[in-house]
Formats: sequence, C-alpha cells, structure tokens
Amino acid sequence: MSTHAPNEARVVPLRPQTAPPGAGGAARSPQRPPEAPRTPAPREPLWRDLVGDVLRRERLAQERTLKDVAEAARISMPYLSELERGRKEASSEVLAAAAQALGLGLADLLTRAQHELARNARSRVGRSRTSPTARYDGLCLAA
Repeated sequence: MSTHAPNEARVVPLRPQTAPPGAGGAARSPQRPPEAPRTPAPREPLWRDLVGDVLRRERLAQERTLKDVAEAARISMPYLSELERGRKEASSEVLAAAAQALGLGLADLLTRAQHELARNARSRVGRSRTSPTARYDGLCLAA
C-alpha cells in the first residue's frame, strides 16, 4: 500500500538536493563562478547560400523576373526562388541551366560563388586577428 495521500502527486527529485548557501553542512556542492557569456563563432556560409546569392544578384542586375529566368532554365519558379534563398541544394544540371538562362556558364557561376567564399574567409580572418596564410589550394585570396 502507498504511504502518500491519494490526491497528492509523489515527486522524485532527479538531482540530489543541496543545502542552500549559508546553511552549512557537508552536502553542499562547491560553488562555481558564473560562466562568461560566449559569443558564437561567425557562421561560415554554406555553398548553397553563396550560389543562391550569385544567382539572385545576377538576375537582379539583368532586371529579370524569377518567372522569366525560371522559364528560360526550364525549372519551376518556386524552385528557383528557393535556390536563390539557399534553401535547396541544386544538382549540377539545374545550376548549369540556371546559369545558362542568365547568360553565364556553370564555371562562371561557380567561380563567382568561390570569390564570395574567399571574401568571407578574408573578413573572418581579419575579425579573428589571426594571420593564417591567404592561400588555399594554390589559389591566392588577395584582392
């Protein structure tokens, strides 16, 4: 039979209880100093974000609509929008079609995205005040 009243919930603590500060006793856990708030490291951009930015920037520079470019690339307008916003990972065939619809080759699109990635890396290096070498895979990142 149960030892608690029928209308009361029984509470089982998940952590051992410690005595409040100043109450004395050996059951007290050592006090840790409060941790300083951590600032999150800057997020490195995803490739899909960079490619999407390049697609959108080029489309807007040409003063073309999503509908116009999507029709020329033979992809749906909502899908192109999601590509531009970095919400979808596109296949190389879709990227090539979108680039061609904008008058670019696939290599042009990817080179522009790579330049954005390099620019982002340089700005992060400048913020962190470290001086790693500015060469990646044999490509110079100098402006």
